[in-house]
Amino acid sequence: MSTAPDLLLVPRPQRLRSTGGHASVDVPLRTAQTDGLRAEGFRLTIEPDGVTLEHRDDNGRRYGLACLDQITAQSPDQRLPCLVIEDWPDFPVRGFMLDISRDRVPTRATLERLVAVMTLARVNLFQLYTEHTFAYRDHEVVWRDASPMTPDDIRWLDAHCHTHGIELVPNQNCFGHMDRWLKHDRYRDRAEAPDGFEFMAGMHRAPTVLQPTPENADFALALFDELLPNFSSRQVAVNCDETFELGLGASRADVERRGREAVYVEHLLRIAEPLHRQGYRVHMWADVLRRDPSLAKQLPDDIVLGAWSYEAPSKRDPEAHWAGMAPQLRAALDRLGIDLSAHRSFADNVAPLVDAGLSFWVVPGTSSWLSLVGRVDNAVDNLVDAAATGLEHDCGGYVVTDWGDGGHMQPPSVSFGPLLFGGAVSWSLAANRDLDLPAVLDRFVFGDGSGRLGGALDSIGRAWRKTGQRSSNSSPLYYAVASDMAGMVGREPVAAELVPLVDELDAAMATIEASHPTSTDADLVRHELATATRLARHGAYRLLRQAGGSAPDTAALRTDLAEGIQAQREAWLARARPGGLEDSLAHLEHTLAEYG
Repeated sequence: MSTAPDLLLVPRPQRLRSTGGHASVDVPLRTAQTDGLRAEGFRLTIEPDGVTLEHRDDNGRRYGLACLDQITAQSPDQRLPCLVIEDWPDFPVRGFMLDISRDRVPTRATLERLVAVMTLARVNLFQLYTEHTFAYRDHEVVWRDASPMTPDDIRWLDAHCHTHGIELVPNQNCFGHMDRWLKHDRYRDRAEAPDGFEFMAGMHRAPTVLQPTPENADFALALFDELLPNFSSRQVAVNCDETFELGLGASRADVERRGREAVYVEHLLRIAEPLHRQGYRVHMWADVLRRDPSLAKQLPDDIVLGAWSYEAPSKRDPEAHWAGMAPQLRAALDRLGIDLSAHRSFADNVAPLVDAGLSFWVVPGTSSWLSLVGRVDNAVDNLVDAAATGLEHDCGGYVVTDWGDGGHMQPPSVSFGPLLFGGAVSWSLAANRDLDLPAVLDRFVFGDGSGRLGGALDSIGRAWRKTGQRSSNSSPLYYAVASDMAGMVGREPVAAELVPLVDELDAAMATIEASHPTSTDADLVRHELATATRLARHGAYRLLRQAGGSAPDTAALRTDLAEGIQAQREAWLARARPGGLEDSLAHLEHTLAEYG
């Protein structure tokens, strides 16, 4: 690919050829539908006497016009560079999945903003990951305090996505991750282990998994009967991932006799087959099936297996991600079916599926959860790794996930960059793997002519590596400020690394304050990023004190965190509905109480 001088495009096109000369911005535009192009592809030709846009379909036309708009916006002298762009996607399906079940349920305005970023990234599939945050008619006790999505919300969002060439796909977990249901007396008897289970010695977990019974399959299908009519899509995600305590309770004897995966697949079929008969293409996670992929051959032929992994591939030490993990935690994860080796790289993750001849989609992540301010370097490498592996195995789909573990404390703007980058590399990996993400954020997402905000976001997104500790799927800074949470963090903090880190976070806050975004949410973006950075700095203070360094005293820390909690409350309510806010802030309030 060649690039026209000083032309910044996102996504970068598969092919761009400068032809020399210029055209006036007001030359005639001709569009033509052309069957010879690839699906969603387009050919944009700028010549001195006119612009021609050839497109295969509606999305190809939409993307071609958006590309022309980007070029026009960079032509202040009213002259367009003459060129030919030929463009098409690497992956037919390029998706984004947003977790709305870890406390943060977005407002309609926030959803509109996310759809705008998805449109820029040429995402064509969107899912809202749901556990308890849809307003099912007969289950108010579950969602009463969660400010859930209503049927009207879904129908509005479905129509809004459709106008932008995005398919909104329903997503409801219905086997594992059901703790928000099972904590209520009305549903407790449905649990595999109603009294919970021992995650590891000294750590008891509340029930999360439904018993694998016909009655519970009927219960799940009744939820889908109510949910699905609100969507125009004929696809549905049933998830069924991380069935941690399966075989530890009601199904113990059956699992001991037939095996955990066989019992799992039998129940999955009770859910998937009726939906398949209704004409739905079913999506599910592959984490359980990858342990015995032969069982997947019992599932409907067109089922979508999502192979997820969220860590950047380790280029030197394959065990680097897990260094310092307590042996008892590692043993507990293995007992519960969590294969750490599967997450060293996407190649490792999908190997059992490839060996079994199964088709799958690759599912990387934004790396924003459990971080406060993101882990942008990990996200970029993880997103590239997923795209490269997916292309190697001719995957049909690539879905970027944005989870909300630990109270979904990261603001939406922390995830804008990885979402945009994931869309770009799933459109064309070769053209976008070295995309200048801070620059495209400043130009296309934040409208920051000062060129500061994207750089600040990149800076804070690398802070997680600078504490002296190692962590996986998280940042040590998050766990330092949410002291009631435990995660995969190893080694002790190092004062000599934390002192300059505090200075870097202070500098980032000053840069955010000095930036000049012009987007419709400009003031909110600056406020929420400054707040997230302040909380990350508080985590750095605590680690610095733990390491024996010079940190603010207890009174100063109490004041800093109290002010940070108030700022977080304000930022949250500007982006998300109130339900879940107090649960999320409780992690910070727990730390605040430690100061007396």
